[in-house]
Amino acid sequence: MNKDVYQHIKHNNIKTILLVLLFPIVLGTIIFCISCALMSVNEALILIATYFPIIACICLIWTIISYSCGSDMMLGFAGAHELNDKSTENKKVFKCVENVALAAGMPTPRVYIINDNSLNAFATGTSPQNASVALTSGIINKLTPLELEAVIAHEMGHIKNRDVRLDVIIITCLGALTLLADLIARSFIYADTGRRSNDNDQNNAHAVILILWISLIIFNLLFAPIIYFSLSRTREYAADAESAHITRNPAALISALKKISVDPRVESLDKCKLMGNICIANPLDKKRMFAGIGETHPSVENRIKRLKSMRGF
Repeated sequence: MNKDVYQHIKHNNIKTILLVLLFPIVLGTIIFCISCALMSVNEALILIATYFPIIACICLIWTIISYSCGSDMMLGFAGAHELNDKSTENKKVFKCVENVALAAGMPTPRVYIINDNSLNAFATGTSPQNASVALTSGIINKLTPLELEAVIAHEMGHIKNRDVRLDVIIITCLGALTLLADLIARSFIYADTGRRSNDNDQNNAHAVILILWISLIIFNLLFAPIIYFSLSRTREYAADAESAHITRNPAALISALKKISVDPRVESLDKCKLMGNICIANPLDKKRMFAGIGETHPSVENRIKRLKSMRGF
């Protein structure tokens, strides 16, 4: 049954909340299960109560540090520079951005350009007040004004839904967990150096370190990517729905997605794979290493199908 745009947005927002909640739930479950294999249930619960808050605090501190400079880092990785409005061509781009911002009832974001003939775009900023939209020169030159407005509206949808802030928080948390796993591994290796405590205390310490390390490795390598990619795909659907809502023209986004899918690769992002999740289409090598759960974006066919199914246009 077809849904209107508001139902699509509500459905995707609920799914996002559930996926975000999965991160701590899955990590806690892994730690508990491995603990139960090596100790009693009561000891496993004590371990969770003792160390899970510490892991959460480490992630929080890491996130706050990265949060303050995340947007600038993203623009720097992409080699983007701020667009000025002096040339006639640039004024057309600014006009598109201003029109979309006005229709969305949001502040006009700063506009950046990436000197690449491919077709791609992404948004940065932790709130509408400090947001930026980055566009490749290819997407500016090869799309019609209506198609470009639809793409910008898609990125404005990410800004409106605070998707960039969510991405920064999740990416930095995962980075903190990876670093923590490395530190635990090092502490395990050197645990026998220095003064020794009694054997029982030392064995308990080794068991705790081993449990935390195995849990983090399993979570970081297997479960976290699956959840994060699912979250990324969900946010793309939500941004597509926002674009249709803002422009009242889903056909323009459908046309734009077809053109973008032909050449979305941005070479400057090849060395920063996590950046691929925030672009309108995966900007990395087109080789499909995984299918379905391993994709950062829904297929163009599925996105077009959802856009066509929206009622009210």
